[in-house]
Amino acid sequence: MVTAEENEVILKMLLQSGQQARQAASENFEVFEKGREDYVTTVDQALDQFLSAAFARHFPADGIVTEENQTSATAFSNHYRRLWFIDPIDGTEDFINRGEHYSIMVGLLQNHRPQAGWVYAPAQSRLYWGGAGWGLFQQDDQGKPLPLEPKPQVLGDSATLLLGDRDQRRFGVMIATQLPELTFEAIGSFGLKVLEVIKGEAGLYVYLNGRVKLWDTTGPLALAQAAGLICCDLDGSPIRFDANSIYPQSLIHRQPIIVGWPEYVTAFLPALRQAVLAVRQQELALDGS
Repeated sequence: MVTAEENEVILKMLLQSGQQARQAASENFEVFEKGREDYVTTVDQALDQFLSAAFARHFPADGIVTEENQTSATAFSNHYRRLWFIDPIDGTEDFINRGEHYSIMVGLLQNHRPQAGWVYAPAQSRLYWGGAGWGLFQQDDQGKPLPLEPKPQVLGDSATLLLGDRDQRRFGVMIATQLPELTFEAIGSFGLKVLEVIKGEAGLYVYLNGRVKLWDTTGPLALAQAAGLICCDLDGSPIRFDANSIYPQSLIHRQPIIVGWPEYVTAFLPALRQAVLAVRQQELALDGS
């Protein structure tokens, strides 16, 4: 799947990218709006070019898709043995605000399944990687790799749900009504939210707003599955990465995404589904009035 030599190359590329990101965060950079509440900076663009060129050089036989190179999305429809997804900065708004909750992410997809992932949080000096049948690992800036042991959050008096700002604005009130025992938290990067669940800081991460793309999910969900988390939609169906489950032009997932420990998913998924359905019914009623 990934040789030790290939992993070393990827780790080195991510560390180099993180150094560039940390330096750029202390300087001036430009910000553009790609779409509604969807931002990109000149730092995203520079890191995208660096990582695209580096992966093309080291993995010439593989497909490579990056967030800021729109033409690269066509690789998803081709029959590559291995397909790499690269997000130069996940959590761009946090990066713009000079926060610590952004990351650089790489994911490997084979046979329409996430196989391995790398998530680097430069501002936190934390690098995570691993995959199914491989294990989970972490490394700080001192360069010493250590096992990353999944730590399930115990279901009890306190239960934490990670829910992004947009989803909180739209669904938060109804979810809180259905599940008052849940405490909401939100941090910037999709990948770092998944890692919060892996490390036991939260029991569930729920993503509902229909904007998440393959470069956001492939790496983090490979780590989640390796940790023993459930990755499903509101109906409990597994998250799929085949052509029928992804919008081909944008590479957006058609499914909402739930990532959590089995006990949490069993306990809270029915009420989450009911809350989301209630909000959508309210919205339809308002549109028709």
